[in-house]
Amino acid sequence: MRRWCFLFICIILPFTVSAQAVINGKVVSSASNNGVPKASVFLNNATFGTATEDDGTFSLRGVKPGQYDLIVSTIGYEEYTQKVLVGAGPINLNISLTPKVMMMREVIITSNADWKKNFELFKKDFIGTTENAKLCKIENPRILNLAYTRKTQILEASTDEFLVMENNALGYRVKFLLKEFSSNDITRTINYAGRVLFEELPGTEAQKKKWKIKRDEAYYGSSRHFYRSLYKNRLAQEGFVIYDFNRAIDPHRQPEALIQRKIKQFRAVNRDSINYWLQQESMPKWYKERLTKPALTAYDVLRKPPQDGLFVLTFPNYLYVVYTKKYETEDFKDLYRPLDMENFETSVITLFNPIVVFDMNGSVVADSPLYEGTWSKAKLANLLPVDYEPSELMAH
Repeated sequence: MRRWCFLFICIILPFTVSAQAVINGKVVSSASNNGVPKASVFLNNATFGTATEDDGTFSLRGVKPGQYDLIVSTIGYEEYTQKVLVGAGPINLNISLTPKVMMMREVIITSNADWKKNFELFKKDFIGTTENAKLCKIENPRILNLAYTRKTQILEASTDEFLVMENNALGYRVKFLLKEFSSNDITRTINYAGRVLFEELPGTEAQKKKWKIKRDEAYYGSSRHFYRSLYKNRLAQEGFVIYDFNRAIDPHRQPEALIQRKIKQFRAVNRDSINYWLQQESMPKWYKERLTKPALTAYDVLRKPPQDGLFVLTFPNYLYVVYTKKYETEDFKDLYRPLDMENFETSVITLFNPIVVFDMNGSVVADSPLYEGTWSKAKLANLLPVDYEPSELMAH
C-alpha cells in the first residue's frame, strides 16, 4: 500500500479550554439590504441556535471554542453557511441571504405500503437499532422524501425542512435538515449529509441525571472521544490503544455486489448455485491481517496544520483503535481480532484521502473516513452535540 509522507511539524498541546465566546451578527436580504426576521441561525451539530430579531440581528452566547459551521436558514432564501473558528473573543458577522429561485422537485409516486416499508428501513439505518433508538420518535415523518431502487438495493432520502426527532434516551430534541441520505444493502454502507441542531428536552432533575448518564455512555469510547484524546495526547489515560493495521482483500472471494446479486437471483431457483454464493458470502472479506506492534502513540499519527484549532490525523495503512474500558456486545464478521486480545470495543479507520482534519471538539471538518466495527453502530440515536462535555468521573 502506498505510504504518504508529510512535512508538518507535530505539536500536541495538552491544554483545556474553558473560555466561552459570543457570536453577534445581522442577517439581511441581498435584494433589499433589509434585515431578515425570524431566520434560524445555529451552529451545525451543536446546541447553539436562535432566531433573528425583526431587524435581522442575532446573538449566540456561551459558545465553546472550536470550529463550527454557522448555518442561516429561512423560507424563500438560499441556505447560508460559513465556517467560524471560535476562540475567547467575540465574533461579529454581517450575513447577506440570496433569494431562492423556486424549482420543481421530481415527483416520485409510491404506494402507502411502500412508503411505510421504506420508512422502517430509513429508521433502522439512520436512527439505529440500539436500546437508545427504541426511545426515539420522529415527530414529522411525512416530510421525508423516500425512494428505494430494487435493482441497486439503495434507499435514498432527503427533506426540504427540519426532520424533528425526540430522543428520550439522551434528552434531546434533534432537528435534522437532511440534504442527502443513501443506504446500500449490497455494500452495507450508509452515507448522509445535512444540518442538525440539538435542543434540550424539559425534564425533572431525576430525569436529567438519567440523561446525563446515558450521554456519558454514548460519549466514552466514541470517535469524538478518541479525537479529543488524540490531540490532548491522552490516549492511554482515556483508554485508547492504536495500532498500524495491514490487510488485503481475499482474492478467492467474489466482489460483494456480485455475491448479493447472485444470491437474489438464485434464491428460489437453483439450490446448488445458491449454496455456492452463500458460501462466498460467509467467507471473510479480508486476509493476511496483521497488527504492527508495539502500539502507536499520538506523535506517530498526529500532525498540526498552520490553522489554529485544527489537527491532522494520518497513517499509511489502516488504523486499528481499541477502547479498553468497554466490551463489545456485537459480533462483526469482517472485523479482525487477535486471539490474545480481549473483546474490547474496536474500530478500524480507513482513509479516503491522505489525511483527516478535525477540530478541538473532536469533529471531522472535511473528508470523513470510513469506520468499521464499534463506531459503525453510531447512528442518530447515539449522536451527541459537538459541544458536549462528559462527566470526568466516568473516564476513570
